[in-house]
Amino acid sequence: MAGSPMRKVALRNLAAHKVRLALTLLSVVLGTAFIAGSFVFTDTLQRTFEGIFANEAVGVDVRVSPKERQAQGISNNVVDELEKYPGVRTAAPSVNGPVVLLDPAGKKAVQTGGAPSFGQSYLPPGKAVAVPDKFVQGVPPARPGEIGLNVGGAEQAGLHVGDRTKILIPSQPDPIDVTLTGIYEVSSDTGGLIGVLFDDTQARKLFTDGAHVAYVDLAADGIPADELRDELAAALPNYKVQNGEQVRADLKKDISNALNFINYFLLAFGAIALIVGTFIIYNTFSMIVAQRLRELALLRAVGASRRQVGRSVVAEAFVIGLIGSAIGLAGGVGLAFGLSALLNAFDLGLPTGSLTVLPRTILIGLLVGLVVTMVSAYAPARRASRIPPVQAMREEFASAGESLRRRTAIGAVLAVLGVGFVVVGARSAGGTAAITVGVGALALIFAVLLAAPALSRPVVAWLGVLVRPFGPIGRMARNNAVRNPRRTAATAFALTLGLMLVSAIGMLGASAKASVGVLVDKGVRADYVLAGPQLLGVPFGAADAVRASVPGVAEVIGIRAASVKIGDDQVLAGSADGPLDGVLNYDIVRGSSTLGDRDVHVSDAEAADRGWHVGDRVAVTSFDGKKIPLTVTGVYKKTPLLGSLVVSQSVYEDVVPLNFRTDYLVLITAKPGANIPQMRTDLEKATEQFVVVQVQDREQFKGAQGRQINTLLAILYGLLALAVVIAILGIVNTLALSVVERRREIGMLRAVGMRRAQVRQSIYLESMLIAVFGALVGMGLGLGLGVGFLRTLRDLGLDQIAIPWSQLVLVLIGSAVVGVLAALWPAVRAARTPPLAAIADL
Repeated sequence: MAGSPMRKVALRNLAAHKVRLALTLLSVVLGTAFIAGSFVFTDTLQRTFEGIFANEAVGVDVRVSPKERQAQGISNNVVDELEKYPGVRTAAPSVNGPVVLLDPAGKKAVQTGGAPSFGQSYLPPGKAVAVPDKFVQGVPPARPGEIGLNVGGAEQAGLHVGDRTKILIPSQPDPIDVTLTGIYEVSSDTGGLIGVLFDDTQARKLFTDGAHVAYVDLAADGIPADELRDELAAALPNYKVQNGEQVRADLKKDISNALNFINYFLLAFGAIALIVGTFIIYNTFSMIVAQRLRELALLRAVGASRRQVGRSVVAEAFVIGLIGSAIGLAGGVGLAFGLSALLNAFDLGLPTGSLTVLPRTILIGLLVGLVVTMVSAYAPARRASRIPPVQAMREEFASAGESLRRRTAIGAVLAVLGVGFVVVGARSAGGTAAITVGVGALALIFAVLLAAPALSRPVVAWLGVLVRPFGPIGRMARNNAVRNPRRTAATAFALTLGLMLVSAIGMLGASAKASVGVLVDKGVRADYVLAGPQLLGVPFGAADAVRASVPGVAEVIGIRAASVKIGDDQVLAGSADGPLDGVLNYDIVRGSSTLGDRDVHVSDAEAADRGWHVGDRVAVTSFDGKKIPLTVTGVYKKTPLLGSLVVSQSVYEDVVPLNFRTDYLVLITAKPGANIPQMRTDLEKATEQFVVVQVQDREQFKGAQGRQINTLLAILYGLLALAVVIAILGIVNTLALSVVERRREIGMLRAVGMRRAQVRQSIYLESMLIAVFGALVGMGLGLGLGVGFLRTLRDLGLDQIAIPWSQLVLVLIGSAVVGVLAALWPAVRAARTPPLAAIADL
């Protein structure tokens, strides 16, 4: 019962300071909303994807498939054995591969962002094992040249039963003419999926080498499905043997793993928002306690215990955390809905479904909001409870602060440790190095947090030159920012953290584009580049069309990629359908440039790692487990365009299934004296039928890579905007509380003649100085950490370090503007302070 009056005090105090309550609530709401929204968005995606694949392998007793996705598949000999295996009633082979569907005019690709676009063999009910697709219009394909199409794909393409169109197959030399004979339904057919069904004969011709199929579905005959599965698993140890339920479970697991990346990505930014919000909440409660020292001391004087005083502050935090978390949960659902709508507006092909809010999301959202707020309030509450009543009632005590020496000394030690970790991590590359730099980054962030008050005094004093033209008002603004370094540092820290990330990411983007530019300028000799969609590449036929019809061409070289295994390591290998030295700066540092059918060239980095030398006999393994012995005939200077190995076209065909074969680039050089501008026109005409192929010169190729980087950065900056918004709200909050704290001071200034406009101007300038201080510290920290992280990525081709100076200048100017904008409301509030009433306040 003793605590009940104090709870009433806490609740009445909240009700009496509605603006302060709203500002504090908002910081909790934004951080919690981002966490909750991340969970809701990914849970919704996962449930929708699971619904799409819920009918996969329905009716299938056993499926036999390769262990690795990039394997050649199941050989026809194994299929024949399965058809005759005791206990198997029906064996249904299936093949599939990527396709590009064109519109009825054959001039435009029907592209749906990240959604699958695939072709698959259709088996009639008599030959199939799985439950057949339900055709809602027309009939299934029955012969080569006929296709079936899902409802969503038909709607996006504008195709109807009986329409003719073309389909691109990356591994085929020419587009194929097809007629749509039927349209079928798939579950949750709203996510941009394009599923093309071909006659089985044509599908095998398009997607296989004639000797393999993708997988085989089996129907059991007189034997339990699981018993048949176990027998086949023992008989076929080199293949994956599953029942239908296990197939669906694998699909769900793959989806979950893919979505985990999105979830971790979003949660990381949610954590940033919460960290920024935490410091705002902490700062708010610290200032609230400082302003209420007399009130709390009076409570102590009339009989309240230390514990009761501390509990009253914590009770306020509990109410704010509970309300803020609840509002944040609702905001998170709205954020998830908005994010889904935004991604669909960019046509990324994500499936849509009703929003999924799991109990786990509600629990985590409430707990996070409550814990963050309670932890933020604990230190101010503890400090409030220890204040001697008589001492706290004295005027000078309210503005006194503890010495900064201890926290500055700890900050200096952390700074030294942080710099040491960053330097050590930057000296090497890879995941361990990045983690080391990350530990250093964490130490530096805490170092800035602790040492910022001591740092703010000289830096803000130096920044006073910016407000010198405003005369006495400018000096007053500078003195106000210097006078309370704790408040200045706490106000600026949120912006420091946000701009640290902005600077580091901006540096990453600028360095990535610079690295691409250097790679193209120094590594590519070609006059033109043929490029295609990132996940599809350039259809094989495009290079042949250029060779056959474009005059003045000296060389046309298709560059391909293959994945092989060396021991347990997966290694990326490049391959080409001609000599590389004419289109690339292919620098052989040891050995010969000759590459026979069973030869391999190795990058200098890979050769050093594995101890390989020219003349060594080595072996690579395909994803089918086939060992391919090779001879090292050359070592080349590593380039990201080729990977760690270069293998012959023969090896490429041995390790890459037909349905995965494609050129990721085609490099073209002109003969001496050729008309280069005219060649572009000829190239565009020659590749016109391959609708997705783009003709680019070297500058355009660099620009295209830069646009991909910019797209990624735009998403990052969009998410970082949340942290910056919270930081701005923190400045507003702190300045508003600062106005309350200085109410008597402002009243006295007004009483001696200071005009309202001068009061507003003083607050504007003070806020600008604090914002610029936070921006400078954040940018300096971001650039240092950016260099450290980039050094750890040099093995991935990011070997250039570029600083986006123009962006940093704009950010600095923007920070000053943000400081002024954040001060608008507090400044108006300060200017309206009644002089006599303020002076009379106790």
